[in-house]
Amino acid sequence: MGNAKKKDVKLELLVATMFQTSLDFLAKMFPLSQFQNYNILVVNQTDSSKLLKSDYDNIRVINSFDKGLARSRNKAIQNAIGEFCLFVDDDVVFKPNFDVDIIEAFKSNPNAAIITFKMEDFEGNLFKNYPSIKYHNLESIKEVNSVVIAFKTALILKNKLLFDVNFGLGSIFETADEYIFIREALKLKLRTIFEPKIILSHPSFSSGQDSGNDRLIFARSALYYKYSGYLGYLKLCKYLYIVNQQGHIKSNQLLKKFNVGLQGIKTYKSIIKSQKEKV
Repeated sequence: MGNAKKKDVKLELLVATMFQTSLDFLAKMFPLSQFQNYNILVVNQTDSSKLLKSDYDNIRVINSFDKGLARSRNKAIQNAIGEFCLFVDDDVVFKPNFDVDIIEAFKSNPNAAIITFKMEDFEGNLFKNYPSIKYHNLESIKEVNSVVIAFKTALILKNKLLFDVNFGLGSIFETADEYIFIREALKLKLRTIFEPKIILSHPSFSSGQDSGNDRLIFARSALYYKYSGYLGYLKLCKYLYIVNQQGHIKSNQLLKKFNVGLQGIKTYKSIIKSQKEKV
């Protein structure tokens, strides 16, 4: 099913991609229908030599010369025209009637600002151990991936809710962008709901799953400090203990990994100081 009427855009898909010169990549995302039937905003992070254009009224394109997924998402939010929107990456595959499920979820929850859904991998396995909750909390949002976040555009714009550009793929700290986004929504008292319906499939590996990777430890440490201050150092120690117990890092690597985390916190503190000085 499609709902592509540009004058009355109910659901808009906000697609983040890079260096595309043709809309052909969209076809793989809609194996059971045609992408031309949907309202889509593509944010294509690229350079001047690889520009994307659309000949379809309901498919808009922004060629952006920024870097980082958070900046791509923010540009999509600021240019969205759908009553409801869904963040999308270029490697997802949509389930039948996913758009109906999203629209119906908002109809059933008219006060919701954000509704998150389920997804599965290409083998049909659930991507996460999803919680049995309706209203999100600080614990449940840890299991949310950005490509299953739908939102009511008017409320997000009214509250000026955007992604933290220091976090996410292509940023300094390459994780937790969706966690921070929803956590800030909760802080703003925006109703944030979990709808247990599978709307899409996604490749089985997620950038957040490699828990012993230096890149991830560096980023997680910054996240811990962002929300816990000096308790973030203790959270770093706890995290390293857990991943060591899980076998993701060896005991003789603990000191090295701890120093990676310290560098992450130091870098985050430096960025925050610099941003405050610019204000």
